[in-house]
Parts: sequence; structure tokens; C-alpha cells
Amino acid sequence: MSTSLAWDERYAGGDFQFGEAPNLYLESLAPRLRPGMRALALGDGEGRNGAWLAGQGLAVTSLDWSPVGSAKAAALAARRGMAMDCVTADASAWDYPEASFDLVAWIYLHLPPADRAAAAAGVVRTLAPGGLLALECFTPAQQGRRSGGPKMPELLWSRAIVEDLFGALEVLELLEGTVRLDEGPRHQGPAEVVRALLRKPS
Repeated sequence: MSTSLAWDERYAGGDFQFGEAPNLYLESLAPRLRPGMRALALGDGEGRNGAWLAGQGLAVTSLDWSPVGSAKAAALAARRGMAMDCVTADASAWDYPEASFDLVAWIYLHLPPADRAAAAAGVVRTLAPGGLLALECFTPAQQGRRSGGPKMPELLWSRAIVEDLFGALEVLELLEGTVRLDEGPRHQGPAEVVRALLRKPS
């Protein structure tokens, strides 16, 4: 099982493992964003998604369990002249503040089923009424591809898992299929993913 120490080692080099540009799906949601929105970037690693959200004028909390990743995220935001709150914590055990975020970005965060359920419950709690959850994760069809993703099947996502964990949220978009990744050295090439945009009822 992956550990925070393993991610510390991956992030320890000078290069960004998944690049410095945001996830393309998250970036495509820019028309829905407004300056001053409160955003939580879960499993934000080296900060590519959180720093981009901060650059759109959002008040961002970047959360990751790797201290090395969080430090690089803080440095990336600072280099761009952006304020960003970087929190080092386990997404499955963090004390999610109630109704505190207008957007949660869950991008390639793959957890064991029990931890995934705990984090999902936290996300539902922490979304403000009308708040959005943007999610992109690998599906079982990704197995055998070289474009990234966990090797353990139980860490992978599906449309059914999204529907099960986030049944309290309104589905704006929920798709499974093939995308082409160009996200640093670890995410390159065709990939099988589930994408979801969900909204908490007002």
C-alpha cells in the first residue's frame, strides 16, 4: 500500500511528477469559477491544481499527506505570487469543516475503499449548499496501460462508486471513457477515467 513516505520520495526531486499545469478537466471548469470562491484541492501533491485555482482568484486550501509535496505546493504558489493555505493531512482522517467550501477538486486521489468512503463523507459535509465537486480518477479499464494509476484494483474508481459515495449530490456530469493525459512524467498517454461534476443541493 502506498504511504506518505513513498510520496515524499517521489516528490523529493526538483521535477514536478505530474507537471505544473492543472488537470485539463479541472481547467475546463473555469467558466464556473468566481473570484472569492473557497476551494479545497484534495490530494493536491505538488500543488498544480491548487495553485491554478488560486490563480483564478479562489481562496484555496491545498491538502496532501506528503509534507514534501505540501512544501512544493506552497513554493509553487509563492513563485506565482498566489496565497494558498497548504495543509499536510490524510484526506481520510482530516476534520472537514462543515459547509466551508464552494468547490472541492478530487483529482487522481485513489484511496482504499474504507478511506475513500471516509473522505467522501467529509467532502459531502464540507461542501457549502450549491458547492461543486469536480472529480477525475482512473477506472479498472486503466489496468495495463502505462499512463499512470494505481496497480491495486480496489483503489480504482467507477461511475457506480461515484453514485454510491455521492448519492446526496446532484449529478451535473458523470462520464467514463478514454482521455489523453499530458501531465508530467507520470501521466502520459491514453487513459481510462471517470469524470464527475456534482453539486450539493442548496
